[in-house]
Amino acid sequence: MEVQETRVQTDRVLTIPNILSMARLIGVPLFLWLILRPEFGGPNSDGWALLVLALSGVSDYLDGKLARRWNQISSLGRILDPAADRLYILSTLVGLTWRDILPLWLTAVLLARELMLLVMVGILRRHGYPPPQVNFLGKAATFNLMYAFPLLLLSDGDTWLASLAEVFGWAFAGWGTSLYWWAGILYVVQVRRLVKAEATAE
Repeated sequence: MEVQETRVQTDRVLTIPNILSMARLIGVPLFLWLILRPEFGGPNSDGWALLVLALSGVSDYLDGKLARRWNQISSLGRILDPAADRLYILSTLVGLTWRDILPLWLTAVLLARELMLLVMVGILRRHGYPPPQVNFLGKAATFNLMYAFPLLLLSDGDTWLASLAEVFGWAFAGWGTSLYWWAGILYVVQVRRLVKAEATAE
């Protein structure tokens, strides 16, 4: 079930949490460019790509924390935060798959889950419901994947550090993928209940 937010929401746009989320969105194309530079004859910029990814993780934590602490939870923030999460996951999938660090089957599994959620959001909108808030399970899945991707990027080498990063990277990837699908299935169940309750009420 979705975790319901009990605090008052605002329609303000220029809040500190929203600015952090916007900065994360701006970082998405930068991250993708850095990770793909070697594929187009440029220098290896994995260190900078990891820095951008790390900063996005810090801002992801801070925007939610500050929004709750300063009572700056906003309608825009509810859209920006999950959008930034999904775009970072998508850009990382594209980059790591392009460089043959991630297998195509894992990318397909994660993208299939995103496609399923897009269909659910479409159903909710057709029935007049907004997209639900991000739940704890979905956040946990995202955090696992955000740990997995930089570790798998570090594993692209022949050193002992690369071997260690590969072990932990795949462990986080396994947990993250499982939780990602679990959260998605709970989302589908919630949508089904809402639509069924509406049909019964009619």
